[in-house]
Amino acid sequence: MNRSFLQKLLSNLKRGKISEERALSALEHFSYESLGFATIDHHRQLRQGFPEVILCEGKRPQQIAAIAKQIVGRRSILLATRATRKDFIAVRKVVKNAHFHAVARIITANEPAQRATNKKRILIITAGTSDIPVAEEAVLTARMMGQNVETLFDVGVAGIHRLLIQSKKLHEADVIVVVAGMDGALASVVGGLVRCPVIAVPTSTGYGASFGGIAPLLTMLNSCAAGVTVVNIDNGFGAAFAASLIAGV
Repeated sequence: MNRSFLQKLLSNLKRGKISEERALSALEHFSYESLGFATIDHHRQLRQGFPEVILCEGKRPQQIAAIAKQIVGRRSILLATRATRKDFIAVRKVVKNAHFHAVARIITANEPAQRATNKKRILIITAGTSDIPVAEEAVLTARMMGQNVETLFDVGVAGIHRLLIQSKKLHEADVIVVVAGMDGALASVVGGLVRCPVIAVPTSTGYGASFGGIAPLLTMLNSCAAGVTVVNIDNGFGAAFAASLIAGV
């Protein structure tokens, strides 16, 4: 339940447009709602500025669809991460305006109607093309949160000149998200060039000695560049959420 819905409900009650019984019915599950297998936190949008997000991994398509239906039923934005096309097919049966973003593996509905009004800029950078799926998860998450997002893909340290020629874009950003696998060195490089917060996202991209993202994770955690913080492996969503809070939801 978002703030505008609650304000409209209270206004209609005050003006006598709806009965107390109907208002109470609408507020019955104001804070949370139990579906047996899931307890939906409807209060999260009022509390944190964005509704609960569905992590699809580990859930059956029918469970995802049931949760999505209740979220959209409260006129809230739907954001479901790590989704498959099978998940989307189930959601689409109950949420007709749902969209599937295959690269980002995200299902959305009730997307923000207008373009970002926040003048702050979030720049999302990848070291390589293989890091783009994680970056796209970040891009879509930030845009669903109403942010002004720009991207800079495939500018890793193997060809550092590709990054350096984009110095204007780097310095215009208010928050930068760096997505990198392999050695994960790009986050330190960017962190040493800019004055804004840098959020590093290690990815599982790489050969055996990258240990599924452990190597870039440790590199980023040990960065000597000040102002670099690190999220979990492949966690584009978490990075974008943090960047959006920094930029202002």
